[in-house]
Amino acid sequence: MKKFKHYIKEIIFFFIFITIFANVISIYRSMDLNKSQLNIESVTLLNNTQYSLPKDKIIMIHFWATWCPSCKLEASNIQKISEHYEVLTIAYKSGSDEEIKKYLKDNQLNYNVVNDNDGHITSKFDISVFPTTIIYDKNKNIVFSDVGYTSTLGLYLRMWWADF
Repeated sequence: MKKFKHYIKEIIFFFIFITIFANVISIYRSMDLNKSQLNIESVTLLNNTQYSLPKDKIIMIHFWATWCPSCKLEASNIQKISEHYEVLTIAYKSGSDEEIKKYLKDNQLNYNVVNDNDGHITSKFDISVFPTTIIYDKNKNIVFSDVGYTSTLGLYLRMWWADF
């Protein structure tokens, strides 16, 4: 029994260490992001509708790609957040509109998506690692940025804090 407790403690320590390490890496990677105020007025979504950024609401901008394994793991987290908050996702170099639509359908996702096939939007934000999530306050100033996978709870807490 004593040996079992020792292994449990080691496993817990390992996961705490990995979590702290991943967050430090995320903070380091997010230092290179464009920190200017959000200045996107309107974009065309995959369904050919115009999406205008909401006034006086917090918003999450999420950069992802269909070819990114971490993005696929995080997609359901983004889906859950999009059901309660304003979310705009940017699909980076992920193929045609039809290919992205198929990916969304196959993975039961229905959040707002812009196809950034040429990488033009993504380059404005200096994004080089996927997934990357940026949360803006009501005045469209960055409150949080995460590079890499983020849990649903982590996203909810960040959105709640941005709206606080």
